[in-house]
Amino acid sequence: MSLLWTLIVGGIIGWLGGLIAGRDIPGGIIGNIIAGFIGAWLGTLLLGSWGPEIGGFAVIQAIIGAVVVVLLLSAIMRGVRRA
Repeated sequence: MSLLWTLIVGGIIGWLGGLIAGRDIPGGIIGNIIAGFIGAWLGTLLLGSWGPEIGGFAVIQAIIGAVVVVLLLSAIMRGVRRA
């Protein structure tokens, strides 16, 4: 049950990152989950682990990291489409 909860929270964090960044994440739900996990890792790595925690994710850092991941992924995808 904890794996399911972690996937749900990761998906929500990735979705929020996409909303804040104003961009869609390629891959739909799976893309949201991946962006949430990578964003949580990146945000915690850069900002440390403080604040509220849900499902093993430090929420504020994870959302900030997910926004960064979405923006980077969007820029990469835009560059690939132009080439």
